[in-house]
Amino acid sequence: MPLPFNFKLMAAKLFSPEQKAQIVAAIKAAETQTSGEIQVHIESRCKGSVLDRAAQVFETLKMYQTKERNGVLVYLAVEDHKFAILGDAGINALVPANFWESTKDLMADFFRQGKFSEGLIEGIHHAGEQLKAHFPFDSQNDQNELSDEVSFGI
Repeated sequence: MPLPFNFKLMAAKLFSPEQKAQIVAAIKAAETQTSGEIQVHIESRCKGSVLDRAAQVFETLKMYQTKERNGVLVYLAVEDHKFAILGDAGINALVPANFWESTKDLMADFFRQGKFSEGLIEGIHHAGEQLKAHFPFDSQNDQNELSDEVSFGI
């Protein structure tokens, strides 16, 4: 019988501690410029539609509960080579129609080269720029509504 998949082991193989810290730092840096929230979630497998699974994760992580509905999820299913970027209603109403696809294309270029942390960081920066443009940081009222840590499995 196969052993259950160990997400911490997967994370250790995919990202060094320094790379994981760089991803978290990219999230924190983006969020210092916006009231928006960015989360990265990584799993091994995604059965079915990657957008459907990303929407489930978005719901499970309660990303829809941000005050301005401006959360962005970067979802990655490592073993299945699938990923998606999902924005909440507030940000989706303001970004150009092809914004998430162009962000995915940017990230995919890095992923094809095996540069997963770099691809995630570029995607975070790209999403952060749009969040900054539409939801600037408000030093009086901003609070970190969602965790900045990379989450694994659910």
